[in-house]
Amino acid sequence: MKLNPAKMASLLTEQRNPRSMGVDRMSTREILELIHSEDLQAYRAIDSELGHIEEAVELIVQAFQQGGRLIYVGAGTSGRLGVLDASECPPTFGADPEMVQGIISGGWDALRMPVDQAEDYPEEGAKEIGQRGVCEKDVVTGIAASSTTPFVVGALREAHARGAKTVFITCNPNPDTIPEADVIITLLVGPEVITGSTRMKAGTATKMVLNMLTTTAMIRIGKVFQNLMVDLTVTCSKLEDRSRRIVTQLTGLSYEEAGELIQQAGRRVKTALVMHFLRASREKAERLIALHQGRIQDIIPLDTTGAPPA
Repeated sequence: MKLNPAKMASLLTEQRNPRSMGVDRMSTREILELIHSEDLQAYRAIDSELGHIEEAVELIVQAFQQGGRLIYVGAGTSGRLGVLDASECPPTFGADPEMVQGIISGGWDALRMPVDQAEDYPEEGAKEIGQRGVCEKDVVTGIAASSTTPFVVGALREAHARGAKTVFITCNPNPDTIPEADVIITLLVGPEVITGSTRMKAGTATKMVLNMLTTTAMIRIGKVFQNLMVDLTVTCSKLEDRSRRIVTQLTGLSYEEAGELIQQAGRRVKTALVMHFLRASREKAERLIALHQGRIQDIIPLDTTGAPPA
């Protein structure tokens, strides 16, 4: 698919940054200060988009509650960021690896190096959506700093045709290049320090938004109790230690007692907490957790300080 050179040249992310025109003659400290000052715009760009980010989160929560998935689609830096965010959800939130997925044009090889022209074919993006059996329960989030990436546009169109909800994240405000989506998040970070290098401000802003989408959605569906990652299954020594510390902090049990309780709970922290506070068997605790769709904050009573009862 050929891109229009004039259209590409007009994109905000392809413009030259007047503040960095002389960057090649700056000292190391001056370059660092310039990059840092420009990066602050990545944070500011999110301010005006919180409403759209909220809309996207609500779609994702609805998808999760009905057994659907969040699927990121991107190319280059955008694709790598989507894969990264998806890969962090299982260890952080105990989420099924299928729950949040990342698709990058060019496949797994593209995580390490460019794959020539992989992003140029919308039919390849559509094919990836079809192979995953995307349906009306899912949310497909396209990520394209330039807003023009054919692979992403093709994936979104196919997802829409299959009845899925769609979200689009871009750093260009041009309505002529932005594909149709249920929610559009436009991060106006401005031109990059190195012209066109969207791994910089555009990538930073995108990463923050992806963090917000999955973290907020996971909190909403009960993967977090207070501010603790309680939906853990103990699978390694680090998670064993973290699980014990969480149970100790919330219950007042000793480190050793917490370990014993977690073992009795089938190595599930949520189950251990419900067993402790409701004086329940493992079977009853698991039934209650399932009944309340995983939200143990709806099961464990809190005192006026927000803490569980001793």
